[in-house]
Amino acid sequence: MNSSIGVIGAGSWGTTLADLLAKKGHTVTLWAYEAELVAEMKATRINGLFLPGITLSSGLQFTNDLAAAVRDKDFLLFVVPSQSMRSVLQQVVAEISPATVVASASKGIEVGTLMAVSQLFEELLPAQLFKRFTVLSGPSFAREVAQEMPTAVVAASADEEAARFVQEVFTCGYFRVYTNNDVIGAELGGALKNVIAIAAGISDGLGFGCNTRAALITRGLAEISRLGLALGAKPETFSGLAGMGDLVLTCTGELSRNRSVGMKLGRGRRLSEILGEMHMVAEGVKTAESAWALAQRHTIDMPITEQVYKVLYEDKPARSAVVELMTRNLKAEGI
Repeated sequence: MNSSIGVIGAGSWGTTLADLLAKKGHTVTLWAYEAELVAEMKATRINGLFLPGITLSSGLQFTNDLAAAVRDKDFLLFVVPSQSMRSVLQQVVAEISPATVVASASKGIEVGTLMAVSQLFEELLPAQLFKRFTVLSGPSFAREVAQEMPTAVVAASADEEAARFVQEVFTCGYFRVYTNNDVIGAELGGALKNVIAIAAGISDGLGFGCNTRAALITRGLAEISRLGLALGAKPETFSGLAGMGDLVLTCTGELSRNRSVGMKLGRGRRLSEILGEMHMVAEGVKTAESAWALAQRHTIDMPITEQVYKVLYEDKPARSAVVELMTRNLKAEGI
């Protein structure tokens, strides 16, 4: 089937997914905020800012016109940073056709409202559109997908037909999509793993080894699961691709931006300096603030998240955070 598709957001992940869809023969328009980036991609078919070295499909179209990118589409995929999602969606919600399937591949929790992306869409989309809303999540570095390395992710939706539609739209020889009906679980797994990845990076930056990283991943998953269950997620989601799969990837992979931020913090760099050097978003920095606020709102024990928040926002020395984690009151393992 050939679908008319708009991909909103030309970061590394948005560009990669748009390219995949175009290579499958869909009619795809990729929207970028930066007019100069649109001009560059039209001229060179390379996104030099966010995905350098990857030549994009000859069938992929580019635009800086947000309304045009969403109008009269069978499928819309939003891949903008989670903290920008509200403003982008507000600009175009009136342009979205009632028959369009809308999905998000962004991973984060909105600061202030503490809304997951799906909750934000529920607030802003008409009910007819939201009932088919789908989340795409799972262990997937953009560059590896762009290089056609085998990858598996999840399309999560309360509407089984919409989930299957997204599954079929994306699945190809190197990108396998599973369906799932746990939207909030898939979202929280994708968002909160970035916070734990910062912790893993801090550990690596301090010079600790595999034992420490394994402990952070395992106990980090326990934290994610505790908060997820409190917010209505299904426990099995966190043992799957959108949970453990994404967590392991982001805590160990060399391409992880969040792990990279943590490593620099562990080596004594200041957060403002680290972020000033980056042109791509490390979602875990803002999500740490939202996640810690959610933990307090719901009285959920999330000690790793708490220490990451204090390192990021209270200038707590990274080594002191480790000492506090290791000397907490003893307890049974459990989640």
